[in-house]
Amino acid sequence: MPEMARDAFPTQLIAGDGEFNSAGLRSFINSVKLHDCGLSYAVVAIMGPQSSVTCLAYRSTGKSTLLNHLFYTSFREMDAFRGRNQTTKGVWIAKAVGIEPFTIVMDLEGTDGRERGHDDTTFEKQSALFALAVADIVLINMWCHDIGREQAANKPLLRTVFQVMMRLFSPRKTTLLFVIRDKTKTPFEYLEPILREDIQKVEVTALSSYEEKEERFKEEVAQLRQRFFHSISPGGLAGDRRGVVPASGFSFSAEQIWKVIKENKDLDLPAHKIMVATVRCEEIANEKFSRLASDKDWLALEQDVQTGAISGFGKSISSILKKYLSEYDVESIYFEEDVRNAKRKYLESKALQLVHPSYVAMLGHLRSNAFESFKTRLEQFLGRGEGFAAAVRTCQQSSMLEFDRGCLDAAIEQADWDASKVRDKLHRDIEAHASLIRSERLSEVIAEYERRLSAALIEPLESLFEAGGTNTWASIRSLLKRESNVAASAFSSAIAGYELDQATVDNMVRNLKEYARKLVWRKSREEAGKVLIRMKDRFANVFNHDKDSMPRVWTGKEDIRAITKEARCESLKLLSTMAAVRLDERKDTIENVLFSALVDRTDPVPSRIRGTGVSGDPLASSTWEEVPPEETLITPVQCKALWKQFNAETEYTVTQAISAQEAYKRGNNWLPPPWAILAMIVLGFNEFMLLLRNPLYLLVIFVTFLLGKAIWVQTDIPGLFQNGIVAGLLALSTRFLPTLMNILGKLVAEGHDNSAARPQQRTSQSFRNQKQQSDSVSSSTPESSVSSVSTETGQEYSSPQIRNRRATHLEENEIS
Repeated sequence: MPEMARDAFPTQLIAGDGEFNSAGLRSFINSVKLHDCGLSYAVVAIMGPQSSVTCLAYRSTGKSTLLNHLFYTSFREMDAFRGRNQTTKGVWIAKAVGIEPFTIVMDLEGTDGRERGHDDTTFEKQSALFALAVADIVLINMWCHDIGREQAANKPLLRTVFQVMMRLFSPRKTTLLFVIRDKTKTPFEYLEPILREDIQKVEVTALSSYEEKEERFKEEVAQLRQRFFHSISPGGLAGDRRGVVPASGFSFSAEQIWKVIKENKDLDLPAHKIMVATVRCEEIANEKFSRLASDKDWLALEQDVQTGAISGFGKSISSILKKYLSEYDVESIYFEEDVRNAKRKYLESKALQLVHPSYVAMLGHLRSNAFESFKTRLEQFLGRGEGFAAAVRTCQQSSMLEFDRGCLDAAIEQADWDASKVRDKLHRDIEAHASLIRSERLSEVIAEYERRLSAALIEPLESLFEAGGTNTWASIRSLLKRESNVAASAFSSAIAGYELDQATVDNMVRNLKEYARKLVWRKSREEAGKVLIRMKDRFANVFNHDKDSMPRVWTGKEDIRAITKEARCESLKLLSTMAAVRLDERKDTIENVLFSALVDRTDPVPSRIRGTGVSGDPLASSTWEEVPPEETLITPVQCKALWKQFNAETEYTVTQAISAQEAYKRGNNWLPPPWAILAMIVLGFNEFMLLLRNPLYLLVIFVTFLLGKAIWVQTDIPGLFQNGIVAGLLALSTRFLPTLMNILGKLVAEGHDNSAARPQQRTSQSFRNQKQQSDSVSSSTPESSVSSVSTETGQEYSSPQIRNRRATHLEENEIS
């Protein structure tokens, strides 16, 4: 037994001054592993949170000795050789060794010790009440000779305690086992009725004297010990298990009961049981939640879900939650069901709150993945030429199905969370993206057909406006109608895959046609801004070209006045064409008004308004009759100003033409009049005869003629005198001397070349001289005509001497 007593772990639960040893109780519970017992700790005098067997007796009756022999504990016993002093102070607990189920033994301080005095029974009452509240079995150790005596064994105190206990606790049936020590010759059958009559229904047993009959005492104790085996079974000493506090709550329960007793408050064990269950279940729940929050698997999942979706997320989280909830169920199974279930919901709620952000993040990843999948699929479908609406439906169904599957995978078994809001957001995102892509692609289609319309209209419009004829706007209307219908038909086919409602399609087609119309308006305004340039170009084209589009040569035979009027009329037609937009087939009188006001100057009052009695300038207005203001491009006042500017800028061209005619006439009439020629013949007859008699004069005159002809050609004398006599004389004075020196220099160079010729060339010198002379003579006649042609065309020709030298060199090369 001494070896076994070491496993009892005796611990003082309540000190002599009433201080509860919470730390000692916790250490005891951990040492004996009481937490693992649940409700399977037998009715053990529990001192503290748990109690099992308690002895209420005189300290001198050997309570500790009895407990040590009965439960193999090691409580301190009184040493008779040191005197009869109190050995047990306060309340002590220990584990009953070798008894199943688990049993706790409490050893209480004696109730009649002289150390506390006769009047101070407070602690004895408190400790007795504590033992009755905590214990399942209460051993009352009594001397045999005290049975039947009123004051023996503090029977009044016990009766008072029992009454208080019955009134306050309404407890389960607590077994009172009276142990009659040092039994006498009085038969036990006579003693038991007396005890039952005095107190209440109890269990009674008797033991022989330990000092006188030790061996018999031990045998009887061993027999009594057997009654504590399987004590919690039905019919056992602790068979009534109602209201038993689970082992894990024993410490808290015992401490709270003692606290209430010390404060002299009423004890309500059912309420106390609820309170213990509440506190203990909450402790268990908090402990499980703490372990859950630090669980490595959960932390890894929490970390991973921040970066992306996790396959099997819901299953993993459910498994972790189930693990800790199951542990809670195991540890709290013996507490009140209502309290246990409430705290389980509390634990489950806190656990779900812990994992909810990760669940939301998981749904966010699923939504993002499904949305990105939708965008990728849609792009692929559209890239293959699928219809937009059909592609959106197919991709949306696939993405929503993908999200739903992900939600099923992410669903947590313990939670009833609804992912409909996230699903609705995904649906809205898909719709918004589809709408955006639809708008972008429709904008691209519209832009493409607008570009096609622009390409189909711009250049033809420029050509028509440049032509500027009577039928210009009729041609423009025809062009606009044709190209608009073609574009509208192709556009309707292009957007058929979008499955738009007919009203939307009609509106878009109408907008496209309106764009074409606005394009014509914009181009018309642009061309109206360039009307002056167009008019001048038209004037120059008509004025400078004949009916065969050949450039005019002003020879003096042309009627410049008629040509000018024709050119200005054509320009005025262009101005009337650009004065207003005529996309509607509406008649107007713009051309008539312009011609009557600007060309037909002989009639100051136009025929259009003559019959109305209105007089004045028809162009002194900012609007045209029968033309809406918004369709006006050039107002009448602006037309008048443009026409004035046009006349001013084209007047120079007319003046140049007139000057060209006069110059041409002067260039072809350089000979003196016939009468002067006749006078020169009559008056110069003597000089003519002198030349015939002296041929040397004729040679000098011929050379002088050649020299003058060369100077004529080189200086382009007719061209110099085209701008007047004074200007011609000034130009001739600056060119004459340099031209003469140039001709003489070339003659000297030619002579030097002839003197340096090789001997074999001298045999052909006569031939070359003859050739040169013949060329000089033959070239004298055509040179004048060539020079006149060069004057008109602006080409440059060399002198006859230079051409003769070139011919000579060619002949020399041939001979050599």
